[in-house]
Amino acid sequence: MKKDEKACLVIGAGAGLGASLARAFAREGMTVCVTRRPRHLEALDDLVGEIEREGGRARAFGVDARNEEEMVSLVDRIEAEVAPLEVVVFNIGANVFFPVTETTTRVYSKVWEMAAFAGFLAGREAARAMKPRGRGAILFTGATASLRGAAGFSAFAGAKHGLRALAQSMARELGPSGVHVAHVVIDGAVAGAFTRENIPDYDAKLARGEILQPDDIAANYVWLWKQPKSAWTHEMDLRPWAEKW
Repeated sequence: MKKDEKACLVIGAGAGLGASLARAFAREGMTVCVTRRPRHLEALDDLVGEIEREGGRARAFGVDARNEEEMVSLVDRIEAEVAPLEVVVFNIGANVFFPVTETTTRVYSKVWEMAAFAGFLAGREAARAMKPRGRGAILFTGATASLRGAAGFSAFAGAKHGLRALAQSMARELGPSGVHVAHVVIDGAVAGAFTRENIPDYDAKLARGEILQPDDIAANYVWLWKQPKSAWTHEMDLRPWAEKW
């Protein structure tokens, strides 16, 4: 480990936004640590290989972000073996649709664990590493559901509201210590296989800029990390020009 090396941890590095975030921070010279649940770890091989072919550095970790012991161990391992954490991005989605009368306690609890409780564990461990150094950025990925609940999304909205509240509390607590905490509201459909299958006229809308591009979103996360302390953004909302809000 070289003296000036820095690490970025992306929790929830799927094929869409998560992968774009990893590539974006790798281009900033950081060693990017990407996570998926252990049974999906092989899905990160292509992303790690792509970053390395571009001259960057990346490592994949199989972690259940809802498990306290695993998250504590992950951050300790990165700090000891990779580099000091400069950026931690919590990017787990957990978007599901269930009418409230069909929302079981198992569904509600699982969505909360994935999108809210796991965010708390990630944020807490990131804070423990960054606060003594007086620097770093903790970035949370939110959604439209962070601001308003829609019919059929009671579990998702409840979890995302909780994550937003966590980010606000952490920002007020950690800002004076030099740690930048920000919450990014992704308000709109994000380009990818799921939206291609579910949005009519996908290609035409994509060409008109009516669907969010993961690389464009990721560029804003990098910008948040680069902001000077005199002008920090806590909450940023990103949406296509044609999105109603």
